[in-house]
Amino acid sequence: MLRFLLLFQILYTVYQGHYNFESGVPGLNLPNALFLLVLLMLHFSGKHDELDAKARMRGPLLFFMAMLVLAFAIAQMRAPGEFMVDLTYLKNALFSPLLYFMYLHCKQDLRNTRLLVIAVMAVAAVAAVQAIRQGFDYGIGAFVETHRASGPFGSNYRDANRAGVYYAMFLPMFIGLALFLEHKRWRIAALGGVVLLTMALLFTYSRQAYFIAVIGLVVLLLRRSVLLALVLGATLASLVGFLPESVTQRVEETQQKGPHGEEKVDESTASRWEIWAGALAMWQANPAGVGQNRFKNEIGHYSAFQHFDAHNFYVLTLAEGGPQALLALLLLVLATFRLGAWLRRSMPPDDAEARALAIGFSVTALAMALGNLYGSPFLEGNVMGTFWILCGLLERYMLLKTRQAPASTALVVAGTDHMVERFPLAARARGIPARRP
Repeated sequence: MLRFLLLFQILYTVYQGHYNFESGVPGLNLPNALFLLVLLMLHFSGKHDELDAKARMRGPLLFFMAMLVLAFAIAQMRAPGEFMVDLTYLKNALFSPLLYFMYLHCKQDLRNTRLLVIAVMAVAAVAAVQAIRQGFDYGIGAFVETHRASGPFGSNYRDANRAGVYYAMFLPMFIGLALFLEHKRWRIAALGGVVLLTMALLFTYSRQAYFIAVIGLVVLLLRRSVLLALVLGATLASLVGFLPESVTQRVEETQQKGPHGEEKVDESTASRWEIWAGALAMWQANPAGVGQNRFKNEIGHYSAFQHFDAHNFYVLTLAEGGPQALLALLLLVLATFRLGAWLRRSMPPDDAEARALAIGFSVTALAMALGNLYGSPFLEGNVMGTFWILCGLLERYMLLKTRQAPASTALVVAGTDHMVERFPLAARARGIPARRP
């Protein structure tokens, strides 16, 4: 039952906005109720967790959550609003990162932990299929702003950028598996995932997602082989002409011609720069921050754009929570990079699966950080929830893997000693030194 709930939570975390049900309790939604149910099952399962390791991202995560609470307090003191609305916003912001701790200590063995990792990947592929279906329903002719796929991440085109960040974030995991796995069937499955997420990403028409996907692909190809990166890069460049017209049109919109032929950026890009300038002015006027969930109400005082999002989570964090909150955010992002580095250092030698997951996650963490430079989905549970789940699962996976490594090493050493004793000449021919008495 516990394993089923863990699997279901992975699925519902992505689809929580698509299938939303009211719990009847103010401030408590179904994702929160499901989280509490899984937490109770973990507590009363009676199953001993074979891992007793301290969470590697515990400090940065708790620091960031504390800064969220401080920003909530600043909002209540500086500009009180609807208290329950603000409290619900804070609660939802805190719940998503808690999934990291839950899945790190999910009491599953290596086989089931691996199954949960596969479930995260499978859900990403299913979410991609939904966006692809939307894209084909809209058609692939000329680009139309309202014909952007959002998958399970929203009800209309306004959520397409959020969907694009999700697909660009999980695409490196599939590319990493396709490049570094040795098992042929799993590599084919990973390639299928690459195709699905790439198509879904194209149909979101999110230019930031295109950029993130290209950066992730380049990093992974260079990690695999410089020659392979050059060959595939040239191949992909030659295939650009075969992209749908709507995709190339969307990319070309970034640079436009002014009335006198001068180069200028499109209105969407220019508006973001003005909003960011207003956000900096907002922070200068309020050095401790304007308070959580107050940016949209305040930005109209510092720019021509009223009730707009910051479209950059780092800028949003500085404006709402002050430099202390921005420091906490940067430390948390750095902690995800350090987790990726630890996964790469800790992977058992000659374990292709562990290597693929470790390298893929490292680039996924980079994509997550880049995805919040031109948008602000960091506190969105349906976008970031499975990222935090993946952090916890891969940390658990590698800890369980490394616990098996000493036993495997002992078997190798024992086998080598046996060979030296029984076949000394053959051992010497293989370069194995004679064992000292």
